[in-house]
Amino acid sequence: MMFNDKYGLTDAVLRGEKTMTRRAVSDRLLMEFGINKFTFEEKSHLLLKNSPFKIGEIVAVAQSYKDAGICERKGFLPTDASWNGWTNKMFVKAEYMPRKIQITDVKIERLQDISDDDCLKEGITEDCKDLQYSYPTKIGYCGQYPFDTPRKAFASLIDKISGKGTWLKNPYVFCYSFKLID
Repeated sequence: MMFNDKYGLTDAVLRGEKTMTRRAVSDRLLMEFGINKFTFEEKSHLLLKNSPFKIGEIVAVAQSYKDAGICERKGFLPTDASWNGWTNKMFVKAEYMPRKIQITDVKIERLQDISDDDCLKEGITEDCKDLQYSYPTKIGYCGQYPFDTPRKAFASLIDKISGKGTWLKNPYVFCYSFKLID
């Protein structure tokens, strides 16, 4: 499973600070079940059966081979500087990834239904108790994006990760809770 590196989410997963992620339900699935045909409860039940990840499933946390220390662990080196997986986690093989997560819960909700507690599980940090919230960035300054609620911080983060306007579109999302395993 891939997490955004620009905003430090892979690192947050590996530190055990991020224990939840939301993934948009595909338009194909929504059309297949008829967006207006069913109640939310009926739609949730149908969509959960088609979730890409199931409770109990063990999933590799994607990292580049370089970041995962694969050469040191597996005893091989890239054949040339253009070897895609060396610096790009889009091209890695899951079986080589040293860190994994186990899915502990799956639910369906609208993006804006996220609770403050779930925002913190998504990697939002509480900088000042009940006063300031933010999310990490690779530039190292956590307070660059200060917000007065976890939901405002999460809304900003999801728009940066998934595209401007994602929060306002309020799509159906799969909500995956997970734990880091060794």
